[in-house]
Amino acid sequence: MGKKVKKEVEPPPKDVFDPLSIESKKAATVVLMLNSPEEEVLAKACDAIYKFASKEQYFHSRRSSWEQPASIIATCLGIKQVSSDENKVTLLSLGAVEPLFKLVSHEDPLVRRNAIMVFGIMASNNDVRKLLRELDVTNSVIARLAPEEDIVVHEFASLCLAHMAVEYTSKVQIFEQGGLEPLIRLLSSPDPDVKKNSVECIYHLVQDFQSRAAVRELNAIPALLELLKSEYPVVQLLALKTFGVISNDRETRIILRENQGLDQLFKILETKEFNDLHVEALAVVANCLEDVDTMQLIQQTGGLKKLLSFAEMSTIPDIQKNAAKAITKTAYDPENRKILHEEEIEKCLITLLGTDNDGAKAAASQAISAMCENLASKDAFGIQGIPQLIQLLSSENEEVKEAAAIALANLTTGSPSNASAVAEAEGIEPLINILSAKRDGTVANAAAVLTNMAMQEPLRLSIHGVMNAIVEPLQSTNSLVQSKAALTVAALGCDADARTELRNASGLEPLVKLLHSKNDEVRRNACWAVMVCASDELTAVQLCRLGALDILEEINLSTGRKNNFSEGALDKLLDNNLSQKYSQMGYLSSSNIITDGFYDYGQVKPGVKLLSLEELSIQELNDHRAIILVNAKLPEVSLSAEDKSQDPYYGRTTSSSSIRKSSKERARFVADKMGGPIERDKLHEFSWELHISEIEFELKCNVVPIGKIKKGTFYHRALLFKVIADRIGIGCSLVRGEYGRAWNEVKLVDDSPQGITGLLLPPQVYIVDLMYQPGCLMKQGSAEADHYQRI
Repeated sequence: MGKKVKKEVEPPPKDVFDPLSIESKKAATVVLMLNSPEEEVLAKACDAIYKFASKEQYFHSRRSSWEQPASIIATCLGIKQVSSDENKVTLLSLGAVEPLFKLVSHEDPLVRRNAIMVFGIMASNNDVRKLLRELDVTNSVIARLAPEEDIVVHEFASLCLAHMAVEYTSKVQIFEQGGLEPLIRLLSSPDPDVKKNSVECIYHLVQDFQSRAAVRELNAIPALLELLKSEYPVVQLLALKTFGVISNDRETRIILRENQGLDQLFKILETKEFNDLHVEALAVVANCLEDVDTMQLIQQTGGLKKLLSFAEMSTIPDIQKNAAKAITKTAYDPENRKILHEEEIEKCLITLLGTDNDGAKAAASQAISAMCENLASKDAFGIQGIPQLIQLLSSENEEVKEAAAIALANLTTGSPSNASAVAEAEGIEPLINILSAKRDGTVANAAAVLTNMAMQEPLRLSIHGVMNAIVEPLQSTNSLVQSKAALTVAALGCDADARTELRNASGLEPLVKLLHSKNDEVRRNACWAVMVCASDELTAVQLCRLGALDILEEINLSTGRKNNFSEGALDKLLDNNLSQKYSQMGYLSSSNIITDGFYDYGQVKPGVKLLSLEELSIQELNDHRAIILVNAKLPEVSLSAEDKSQDPYYGRTTSSSSIRKSSKERARFVADKMGGPIERDKLHEFSWELHISEIEFELKCNVVPIGKIKKGTFYHRALLFKVIADRIGIGCSLVRGEYGRAWNEVKLVDDSPQGITGLLLPPQVYIVDLMYQPGCLMKQGSAEADHYQRI
């Protein structure tokens, strides 16, 4: 801007001190003169203080040959120093602010003008602003914006407000005291300095939503649009920055569109001379593109294609970055995503992935993430975008790595072809490597990609080493990372090798700890992972030792904490740790196949951990109930084709007569091995306890192999029958009762009534007698069965 010639009411008389020659040592004297009753002395004192406190600074047009763009940008950001802070501090310490405040409202125009000039430049100092707030000067300064005031007064009053509006408290004061309306009026001032100061103050004010709404109501948008035509870059830039804030509101965007604001923005973007404004102009356009109507309008006029070409061809990193950010904001709307896909946005974003600027790469990755909601775009990115994104996973820039991981997570979600493309582009190793990245978002999304890949068995089998790397994320304090890590374990844990890897990496302990999480999704995914990992006995036993069983029981008792997987996890855990299940629940179903290593400890109370067989074996002899161990490998018994066709274990209809025929001998075998049939009234004479004690004493151990027992009661015989039935394929359950009772249940289908063929009757539950009449089947609920179970 051209140098302003200040308007003097009259030239200073020669016998008055010359304010231009003032030095800091004379400043105290001049400050004292601010209390003079003479208007002429006051005016000269203010003028002297102004020159002492300031260093002249002028703004120049773009056409000026000696313009310095860097300083202009700094001014827009509110950081340019236009005067000596040292002198301002001196004046502050001398007490100049209070008398100057009184003079701002002086009746003499020259005194008033010179005083506000001092205020305008001194307000750039933090300490001065603090005192101005305490004195509550905003109302007096706003009054100087009145139309009847001198244009110089307008300039420095608006400058003072622009400095003060940096702080929130002053923003509120300026707004509440009606400062916005006169500032908007001054946007049309003939003086460029007034325009600059006014728009800068408005820019600070509209950071608050109330001021943004007021700007619309006061019809400021047309005046702001006029500033875009200014020959001064600083004015244009501040206007654009203001639009960048207020265009976040949909109502403002509508007004901007109705006033042909988009045309002006595109003219700026198309003018190479205005390249210092392109970044801010692009930010405003980005906000406008959030509206579908605006997007359609720009597409119809060819502006969208120009915009994408502009972004793709630009060599300015900030423009590339802001263009990608604009696409991201726009792509949140499904209709906008459709339009962007029609304009082949994918090519533009893939090009931006290959730039040299990290900010542009990250922004492009984020835009790809947003566009993934469009299935056609998701497929389009998979061909060329995935290999580039995988390369970005190895970037030294953490933001780039995180953005690339998020993009890959979105690209592979629900897309088997993209998940395969990640594997084809050798993305598994980089993904595993960034599971130890610094940013939680990077880790969480890398885990998500691996989970998406694991949904396909061929890909899952090609993923190695994840379980070692996932242990650290499982121990994260971030709930999103915990959730995604647990989900990865659930996806990969269905393979035995992966479960072994997780066990060996000590990953089960942090997984079990996640069951305690107060976060519903973390707890749910942890339950899912436990359910999957409990698929083998070794892992299930280890999970129980770590307390998973107790935690799951507690979760399932709570209606607020249990979930779709907590009950399944508990069942799976027990189904693969049958010793624990039988001790705790007193029941084994026909699908619970007893194998070597199973031991019956007896009933345990809830919350009591079952010791391992190794721990029980080294205990000293005690008078507690003996632990019965299944350790004999029985010969496999092959069923004939006829037996298989009739056996319930093979899913075929079985009658009472056929089961008696095939199993009565086996039931008698069990009884014979355990002391033979016992008469009901002589049961108390059957001294099985002494026999068991003798075996314990012989072995010097509380653990007794079932094969050594020659005299066994209900629970010994029922256990042996279950073991044999499991080995030969007869469906049989084992149930523990009270007072040492236990029995076996089988489900049988009775023969059809005579004369009726093809009638399928519902199966009935029968109790197998192993004590009194070995081989006899008693229908559940009958008096005979009740006597066997309870008496």
